[in-house]
Amino acid sequence: MFTFFRWLRRIFLALATVVIVVAAGGYFFLSRSLPDYNLQLQLPGLEAPVEIVRNTHNVPHIFGETDADVFFGLGFVHAQDRLWQMMLARRTAQGRLSEVFGTATLRTDELMRRLDIYRLAQASVAAQDADTRAALDAYARGVNAWVRTVNERARGRGAPELFLFPGEIALWQAADSLAIMKLMGVQLSDQIQREVRRARVSLLVDEDRLRDILPDAPGSGIAALPDFASLFPGIDPDPSPLRFAGAPLSPIAEIGQAGASNAFVAAPGRAAAGGALLANDPHLGLTAPSPMYLARLELSTGGVIGATIPGIPAVLMGRSEALGWGLTSAYVDDADVMIEQLDPEDTSRYRTPDGWAEFETRRSIIRVRDEQPMTLTLRWSENGPVLPGAHFDLGSVTPSGHVAAIAWTLLTPENTSMSAAIALMRAQSVNEALATGERMVAPAQNLTVTDGDNIALQTVGRLPRRDAGHLTQGRMPAAGWLPENRWRGTLPYSANPRFLNPESGLLGNTNNKLLDRPFPMHVSHDWGDTQRINRWLRLMGMREVHTRDSFIEAQLDTVSPAARTLLPLVAADLWFSGEAAPTGTRAHLRQQALNLLADWNGEMNEHLPEPLIYAAWLRELQQRLIRDRLGPMASSFTHVDPVFIERVFSDTDNASEWCNIVQSSQRESCTEIAQMALDSALVWLSERYGPNPESWRWGDAHLATHRHPSLGDRPGLGFFVNLRHSTSGGDHTLKRGVTAGRGPDPFANVHGAAYRGVYDFADPDSSVFILSTGQSGHPLSRHYDDLGELWRRGEYIPMSLDPDLARGGAVGITRLAPAD
Repeated sequence: MFTFFRWLRRIFLALATVVIVVAAGGYFFLSRSLPDYNLQLQLPGLEAPVEIVRNTHNVPHIFGETDADVFFGLGFVHAQDRLWQMMLARRTAQGRLSEVFGTATLRTDELMRRLDIYRLAQASVAAQDADTRAALDAYARGVNAWVRTVNERARGRGAPELFLFPGEIALWQAADSLAIMKLMGVQLSDQIQREVRRARVSLLVDEDRLRDILPDAPGSGIAALPDFASLFPGIDPDPSPLRFAGAPLSPIAEIGQAGASNAFVAAPGRAAAGGALLANDPHLGLTAPSPMYLARLELSTGGVIGATIPGIPAVLMGRSEALGWGLTSAYVDDADVMIEQLDPEDTSRYRTPDGWAEFETRRSIIRVRDEQPMTLTLRWSENGPVLPGAHFDLGSVTPSGHVAAIAWTLLTPENTSMSAAIALMRAQSVNEALATGERMVAPAQNLTVTDGDNIALQTVGRLPRRDAGHLTQGRMPAAGWLPENRWRGTLPYSANPRFLNPESGLLGNTNNKLLDRPFPMHVSHDWGDTQRINRWLRLMGMREVHTRDSFIEAQLDTVSPAARTLLPLVAADLWFSGEAAPTGTRAHLRQQALNLLADWNGEMNEHLPEPLIYAAWLRELQQRLIRDRLGPMASSFTHVDPVFIERVFSDTDNASEWCNIVQSSQRESCTEIAQMALDSALVWLSERYGPNPESWRWGDAHLATHRHPSLGDRPGLGFFVNLRHSTSGGDHTLKRGVTAGRGPDPFANVHGAAYRGVYDFADPDSSVFILSTGQSGHPLSRHYDDLGELWRRGEYIPMSLDPDLARGGAVGITRLAPAD
């Protein structure tokens, strides 16, 4: 027996030694790609020396004698810290993910090839102005300089992911940056998904109930649309769930999880210190690392500091010495699904207003790792690229003998949006900033801007020019061969909404409805917010003058206006009702929950049980209301629509009909449905978090999940590369944390502020900003997640343009010089 244990110990020690050696070897090889921020290099492509000072939080401050050299430096630091993120984004835009990931990403590649994103980006290079082309070229030289440095100095391929997913690192080109901007346009849009959803739901319910379940933003309504079934009689109602996203590494978002954001600005007269204030927080899918990267550029027109996107040579939102600006998703209706009728005698032709025409076609080959290449035949009609029915669930709304094409302002070879972004950094006044917006094509944004004296909000991006007789007004797929449904170019920039120096001294946008213009000058039918704007208006109205701290308070506000509106309606007949129930019964649990909610102020605080009870109740309630009529498609409505719930419980236009289960023999009331939904939600919560409601915490369910796009789902690796934080806020709070809406963790926070910034023009160096993770994309770097905990707690870091402050406590200074 002693001999047995002795050998067992030897085997254990041997295995432990092997594990330690393998772990140490793995760490050694992976850590080789950690960048050294104290470098002195001579590099080709520079005109003069460049200094890169990385402050305490690893934010690079880039100084050079020419703008081209500064953009070179930005490309260099982007590649140093986010090389894998950049390569992944470029491959996504090119439709080349399958060369690395195999068949898992084939569907994503096919879609990107059919949208033709990369070829359009290549064609867009020539459309940029001379300054922008120079910036793109210099930026590309900087990226390539770092890649060469990695190879020459054996820096571990530049990123640890490249050990797991080996592949060629092609030289960076100007078109790559333009392609990533187009890719952002794809990620920020859900107009196509909304058209398909409206068409499918309209086949299941009548016009009145459609107005309930897919309500317009409050305000004046629009004229009734024709029934979709009458437009395309060959389509049968399909109650199956909608299928939009889900393909690995797909840029296609579920409805409600595309772009969102807040931006607001106060004129000097509404600021306590007499200088304008501006706050901005763009909302994106939470990833590790963050989609954004902080940087300061010292340009010939002055310093610029703020948020960049790796791969794009511009500070997209931030401030300069003269200007502060923020962006919010404009929700412009800039994409339409066009149904093209095929020639029954020759399917290579389609119907146009002038007769049958040939599709434009081209072959494209997708190389697949460890598999045979896949050959695609790409097709375009006059309206846009043709997509198979598997994408965007288009097959469910396309009749036999037809195909679907996409008209989209993003899909133009003359997209000068990059030129607009470069010019905005150099603008010295509000008027100059607004003028740059004329070059913006897509993705459309709302630009909020101040020069310290003036404030403005302007929609930038092209608006399609539609015919007033358009049969679906762009809200549902339309017949592409009818002239009244076709676009007639785009509207002039002067048609875009603009608000300049209002009497109130305040401007803001939470993706809410900006104005109410009749179609076809409508801007959009579907807006991104109906709730946050009400809370913002209240907070702004509570003070005569504002400070930097009051703007921070508003940016971090976690009170849900939806909860304050809906709970009195939904629980009106349930508050304090019934006899006291015995402990342990369903009625007692219900009374406990209602008592907690009765004293709650709507604050979605991570430490409270009330937000969790409210969220679970409303989620179950909406499903009970719609499941009877929509069937399996009800599962596609993953997030509560407060306007829908309010219509039902206020019985607006007889909307309380949703409470009656049509398949049952009796007539149910809304109070009964509300009680059943609450009981069901409480059972789920008890099973998940224990029997005592007072011990439940919203933060346990609302974990911010920053998932690594390519490693986060890999067994054993997710623990090391994914970041999780308990967070406050929710779907309808200014501190927005959109829940997953499905899966085992439906309340996980998956979409929120990737960046927050507050700029004070009374004391510019007191401006602050923060990122959702850290600056580095390397999981072994201490800067991978060092800003994430500050972000979670609602803290910020200084946003100063003072070079001495940057150098004080710098984590490294890199000096680049031209090669001899």
